[in-house]
Amino acid sequence: MEKITLFVNGRVRRLEVPKNRTLLRVLREDLHLTGTKAGCETGDCGSCKVLVDGEAVNSCTLPAFRADGKTITTIEGVAASDGTLHPVQRAFIEAGAVQCGFCTPGMIIATIALLNRNPDPSEDEIRSMLDGQVCRCTGYVKIVDAIRQASALLRSSHKDDMDTCEKAQLI
Repeated sequence: MEKITLFVNGRVRRLEVPKNRTLLRVLREDLHLTGTKAGCETGDCGSCKVLVDGEAVNSCTLPAFRADGKTITTIEGVAASDGTLHPVQRAFIEAGAVQCGFCTPGMIIATIALLNRNPDPSEDEIRSMLDGQVCRCTGYVKIVDAIRQASALLRSSHKDDMDTCEKAQLI
């Protein structure tokens, strides 16, 4: 058994886990955060993606003890504490990129990581990121549209924040 401390969605979580237990199993079974989906459990489908220190990671292949001391964000931690959806979540809904919903948490997490690295990705960059994400319901067109829309929302929001900061400095 390994004693680990995880910082999950803003909360400190201390656990004792078997060395072979994956982060996916800890999140779903020990912490009851079932938004992170168990798909292939081999790291191929992307439905189990979470952010680990800001990077999108397949939680099904990451031994939980390797996440000790790390900051983990699951789909449950993406929206604001008041329930306001993250711009990526809003874009997925508005673009109709959510169908059965099974792949959606992983898609949203992967999109957030992509847009944090590159706020204005090309279609090729978006599609390259989607290579690690399997969706059986769509042809990915609406998902690509949602990612473009989220990119525009985030860039607009960032510009508004910068304008507000500049105005505050003038006062």
